[in-house]
Amino acid sequence: MMRHKRHSLLIHLSVLCYCVLLLGANARSEEGAAAVPPPVKVRTAQVKTCDCLQQSQVVGTVEAAQHAAIAAKISGVILELPVMLGSRVNKDDLLVRLDAQEITAKVLQAKAQLAQARRNLAREEKLLRQHASTPETVKAMRDMLAIAEAGLRGAKSMLAYTVIKAPFAGVITEKIANVGDLATPGMVLLRLEDPDHLQVVTAIPETKSGDVRIGTHLAVTVPAAAASVSGSVSELSPAIDPHSRTMPVKIDLPGATTLKTGMFARITLPGKSVPAIMIPKQAIVPFGQLNKVFVVDKGKAWLRLVRTGKHQGDMVEILAGLDPGEQIVVSNNRLLVNGQPLILDQTTAAADK
Repeated sequence: MMRHKRHSLLIHLSVLCYCVLLLGANARSEEGAAAVPPPVKVRTAQVKTCDCLQQSQVVGTVEAAQHAAIAAKISGVILELPVMLGSRVNKDDLLVRLDAQEITAKVLQAKAQLAQARRNLAREEKLLRQHASTPETVKAMRDMLAIAEAGLRGAKSMLAYTVIKAPFAGVITEKIANVGDLATPGMVLLRLEDPDHLQVVTAIPETKSGDVRIGTHLAVTVPAAAASVSGSVSELSPAIDPHSRTMPVKIDLPGATTLKTGMFARITLPGKSVPAIMIPKQAIVPFGQLNKVFVVDKGKAWLRLVRTGKHQGDMVEILAGLDPGEQIVVSNNRLLVNGQPLILDQTTAAADK
C-alpha cells in the first residue's frame, strides 16, 4: 500500500515538472517572438568608387616679408627714443639717437688735422716752386693730407651711427631699450616689421618637394583670423633638411588686414586623384571608439564595422569594411539592430539603378 502511494506521488511530481517546463518553454517562445524588431522603412545608397583628390596639409607661421632688428653699431647712452610699441613709422624716420660727445670731439680733431695737413702741403708746394723743398717732401705732405681726409670721413661715419633711422616703413613690434640705457654694438633696441606684406614660412615633406615650384599657388588657412587665402610660393630652398626631411618654403600672401605676424597657418599641398570609396556621412553611426554601417542583404540590416579616412563635404572616405556595389542604409539607421527587417524606399532604389 505504501509502495502504491509513493509511486502515485512520483507520477504526480513528474507531471507537474513537465507542465512547468512546458509553460517555461512557451513563455520563452513568446518572449523571443516579441524580441524580433519590427521592419523599418529606410533609404539606401550603393557603395561606389570615385576619384578622390588626396591632399595633405602642413603647418606654418605668418611672418612679415620685410622685418628688421634695429641694433646699435657703437656704444653710447640712448638720448632719444621717440617711438613706442605699435608705432607706425615711415622710411628714414628717427628711431634712436645716442650720446655723441666723444665722437663729436673726434670729428673736430679730424677737421683740425685735415686743415693742418692742407697748410703743410701748401707751404711745401710753395717752397718747391722756389727750389727750397724736394718732391719727396711734397709727396709725403700729400700722403698726410689723404690720411687726414680719411680720418675725417671715418669720424663722420661714426657720428652718423649715433642716429638710427627706419630702413623702411613699418610698425614697431618690439621695444627692448629705453631712454638712458647703454647701447652696445650689436645690441637689439627695436624690431620693425612691414605689416602690409606678409608671408607664411613653412616646410614641406621631401615626398612633396617635386610638386611645388616658384609661383605655385597654395591654399592657406589661418584659423585664428578665420581667413582662407591663396598664396604664391616666392622662395624655395634647393636643399632638403637631413634632420627633418623637409624643404623650407616661403609663401607670399595677398593684402589681408586681418592677419598678424606670428599667427598659426595651415597650408594645403597639391595632391593627385586616386580611386577611393566614398559614402554619405549620414550612413555612418558612431559605435564607441569605432564606426558602424548597416549593409542591406536579403531585406535585412547587417552591422558592419568600418574604418574611415578623410572627409570631403558630406562624403566620408572608407578605408576598410565595405566593398563597391554593396547597398548601405543612409536613413533611420541610428536605432537599427543587427538582422532587423527593412522596408526599402522604392524612390531611392530606383534612383540608384
